[in-house]
Amino acid sequence: MLKIISWNLNQQPRAWAALLESGADLALVQEACTPPAEIANCITVDLTPWHTAGAGMMRPWRAAVVRLNSNLEVQWYEAKSITEAAPRELAVSRLGTLGAAEVLDPVTGEKLVLISMYSCWERPHNSTGSEWIYADASAHRLISDLSVFIGQQRGHRIIAAGDLNILYGYGEYGSPYWAQRYRSVFDRMAALGLEFVGPQAPNGQQADPWPKELPRDSENVPTFHTNRQTPATSTRQLDFVFASSDVARRVVVRALNDPSQWGPSDHCRIAIEVPDSGPTST
Repeated sequence: MLKIISWNLNQQPRAWAALLESGADLALVQEACTPPAEIANCITVDLTPWHTAGAGMMRPWRAAVVRLNSNLEVQWYEAKSITEAAPRELAVSRLGTLGAAEVLDPVTGEKLVLISMYSCWERPHNSTGSEWIYADASAHRLISDLSVFIGQQRGHRIIAAGDLNILYGYGEYGSPYWAQRYRSVFDRMAALGLEFVGPQAPNGQQADPWPKELPRDSENVPTFHTNRQTPATSTRQLDFVFASSDVARRVVVRALNDPSQWGPSDHCRIAIEVPDSGPTST
C-alpha cells in the first residue's frame, strides 16, 4: 500500500519535520518553503527553485512531489513555462503551482502519476474597480496544465491533490453565482476522467457548530482555518483529491483534521492510501 500525504505547509519550516514523522511514503506539498538542511538530507525532491512565479509577487515557496521513502522509485517531470516548453513536455501556466512525478510501486509494479496543485489567489483587472479575490481561474489553469498526462480516455492512473482555494457544493455565504463557478472546476476534472474522491465525511470531522453557509446535506470536512479560527473552529474545506477511475475505486482519502493531529499549518494534512491492486503491465 502506498501512503501519501497532501498538505499545504503554509511556508512553515517545522512542517517538514511533521512530514518525516507521518509514516507516509510520499508527500504532495503546497506553499512549501526550502526544507531545512537536516530535513533535506532525509528526503528527495526535484531541483526546481522554491519559488512560485506570477505578477511580480514574492512567493518563496512552491508545490512539489516529495519522496519520503527512499525505497520507492520516483521519476520527476520537469515543469517549464509555456513559452519555454517543447511539445510533449510539462508546460505550466505559473511555475511553482504544479509539481508532478511518476512513482513505481515496488510490490505490484504499478505506476502512478502524482500531481501536487496549488491555486493562487488573483484579483480582477483595475478597470473593474472590484476588490474581489478568486482562485478558480488558477484552478482552471492547473487543469489545463495537468491535461498533458492524459493520453487516452481510460487506463491512465493519476492522483492529483492540493489546495485549490475554492469550495465544493456551495458558494461563500450561499452565493449561487460562486457555487456555479466552483462547480465548473469539479465538472471539468470529471470530464477529463479525474473523479473527486475526497476527503468527505465520515473520513474527517465535520464542522461543529454547523456553518450557516454550508448546505445541511454537505459531506464537507474543514481542512483550513483562518487566523481568527483554530483547528477546532475551522469551517471550510479548501483541499481536494482527484483520481483516475481505475484508482478512484480503491483509494482511501481522509482529512486529518482532529485538533490533536492538525499540525503546524493553517491547513490540515490529507491522508491518501492506495491499496495494492496486483501486478500491472503499464
